[in-house]
This record gives sequence, structure tokens and C-alpha cells, in this order.
Amino acid sequence: MDNRINSWLEDVERSIDEIFDFLPGQRDFFVYQKDLKTKKAVERNIEIIGEAINRILKYKHSEIEIKNAQKIIGTRNRIAHEYDSISDEVIWTIIIKELPELKKEIIELRK
Repeated sequence: MDNRINSWLEDVERSIDEIFDFLPGQRDFFVYQKDLKTKKAVERNIEIIGEAINRILKYKHSEIEIKNAQKIIGTRNRIAHEYDSISDEVIWTIIIKELPELKKEIIELRK
């Protein structure tokens, strides 16, 4: 695998790990919702994930396929440019439902 693509995949995996590190133990939406620092850190890592996936898809017409790639990139763009249109509930759903699956997919791609 190309070193650049591997580096971007590593960035995605690291960002997912950091998000879960910010939410140790019992994950509680209401605790998350009240913690501004954690919310901002999570949103920043979601932006990094979206940007890394965007770079992978654009790089030399990469043949790497990532499930929901356009959706992930779109979320990154909404956080960056339409920050007031993203709710805590949307981010929480991404954390709980989408990121565990994405991490498995990225680990498989990096093998």
C-alpha cells in the first residue's frame, strides 16, 4: 500500500482511538453533552477523519473503498462550514454507531 494512503488510514484510526479515549468507561450522552471540551475535541477528530478519507479518495484516483466515505466527508464539511447545523445527537450517533464499524474497516484496509 502507498505510504501516503497508509498514513491517512493511520490518521483515521488514531482519531477514532482519541475519540474513545475522551469518553472512557461508561459512555453517557448527557455527560458528553455538558462537556464542551470533549465535544470540541470529538468534533475536531471527526473533521480529521473526514479530511483523511477525502484525501485517500482523491489521491491518484485511489482504488480504496471506504463504506459511507461521502457521508463521512459530508459530516466533516458540515462541522467545518455549517457548524450550527450539527446537533449533539448526530455526533453522539456517529460515535456510538458509526465509528466502531469504521475502525474495523480501517484495520482491515491497513492489513
